Amino acid sequence: MAFGDLRTWLATFEAAGELKRVTAEVDWDREIGTIARRSFTTKGPALLFENVKGHKNTVGRKVATALFHKRSRMAMLLGFPPDTPVRELVRHVREKNKTLIPPVVVPTGPVKENILRGKDVDLHQFPTPKWHYRDGGRYILTFAAIVTRDPDTGVLNVGVYRGMLGTRDTIPILILASQGGGQTFSKYRQRKQPMPVAAVIGYDPIMDFIAGSPMPSGVCEYDVMGGYRDEAMKLVKCETNDLLVPAGAEIVIEGFVDPDAKTFELEGSFGEYTGHNSDVPTPRPVVKVECITHRNDPILRGTQEGTLPGSFNENSMMSSIQRAAIAWNVLESQGVPGISNVHVHPVTNGTNICVAINKRYQGHPKQVACALWGSNAAAWRYKNVIVTDDDIDISDYEQIDWAIAYRVNAGKDDIVIFPGSFGSSADPSTPLEERNVAKLGAGIWNRVLIDATRTWMFDPMPEWEGRFPPTVQPSTEDEALVDARWKEYGW
Repeated sequence: MAFGDLRTWLATFEAAGELKRVTAEVDWDREIGTIARRSFTTKGPALLFENVKGHKNTVGRKVATALFHKRSRMAMLLGFPPDTPVRELVRHVREKNKTLIPPVVVPTGPVKENILRGKDVDLHQFPTPKWHYRDGGRYILTFAAIVTRDPDTGVLNVGVYRGMLGTRDTIPILILASQGGGQTFSKYRQRKQPMPVAAVIGYDPIMDFIAGSPMPSGVCEYDVMGGYRDEAMKLVKCETNDLLVPAGAEIVIEGFVDPDAKTFELEGSFGEYTGHNSDVPTPRPVVKVECITHRNDPILRGTQEGTLPGSFNENSMMSSIQRAAIAWNVLESQGVPGISNVHVHPVTNGTNICVAINKRYQGHPKQVACALWGSNAAAWRYKNVIVTDDDIDISDYEQIDWAIAYRVNAGKDDIVIFPGSFGSSADPSTPLEERNVAKLGAGIWNRVLIDATRTWMFDPMPEWEGRFPPTVQPSTEDEALVDARWKEYGW
């Protein structure tokens, strides 16, 4: 199912009763973020703010947020009915991640309706929220897609990195060496050259879904987006560099990032995906803005980050589907057999992942964990891997808890710690000195495997019909008897 742009999706949600236009005046300073959080907590509507304080007469006047914190709207995005089970969505994403349709370059598009250069470049003309009271400033890049080009291969990369308003033409950003754009930046740093960038704000939300997820090395996210949309992406060339951006985007910010530390500006702190405030104000590389192109009456797309129990944000809901699908494909590509289900609960945002297997050998769960931890997808995810047998519904925490209670013996290698691995610099459980990106390149994690499968260390026993004691589930014959007489019981 192909949708053109952000405006088409907002109209689709409005027609389905899933969009709330907020016409009352709201403050960009924390009020928008607090309202978004309320929508997350109540599983409320998508939000379009049309009256932001101080922005009645600026270039940008509207903010769209809270679009995809409900699984029903995620299902709609993927072309399914709202009540589609999550496993079906994961299966669909697994296949679509492997379907590539290259983009086409067109002469122009709506994003070129306005072109601002020089003294006309002023980022404060957009109603950028300060999402949370502990944030270090106004964050304009939360669900923006940052486009870069590998100087060796020429392949475009599209990723999501947070960015805070600095001056009228600077955006300090957090970009890590373990991410696609960060790897490209490392190459420019070695060359002592500035890296051209383009930040795309507001487009078909499939861009948010794909750009925020690791794709295989050498694969351009635009090709994957085309596969999801069943049509080639229409891209236009930037005004000041050779990068390509969606013709129907709301806003594109063009500039470059200088690797010279003398140009860095303070960024942070920020309410991160973990549901905790991360970092202290830290010198970061800066997007020096040279040009802004935008549609007439552009809509700023953004989100409040951070998931809490019972309060799933957009990123966590997207990650719950995408990170499970990516992990399943990683396991399949690494030849790990017997994978029957992979699930990521939204509240963990992919930090925890559950895998159900048809167990083939005693070391099978360890093979699962090693394959995941050795992949590029593990950069900020898959810290804790829980592996169960395929009789466990891993979408149900109650069943996982039962499996951990009665199939895990910590003294028998059922809990394995893999120390000193690369990990998230935003994880509050990691000491600050192990989150020093400038020194270490990424955070440091001690990863954990919980093997909640039935052990094969028992000798087979005929009365058990295998190696592990049977459960108290009634026999098939007993269930059939009760089914046949159910009405007689008067229940």
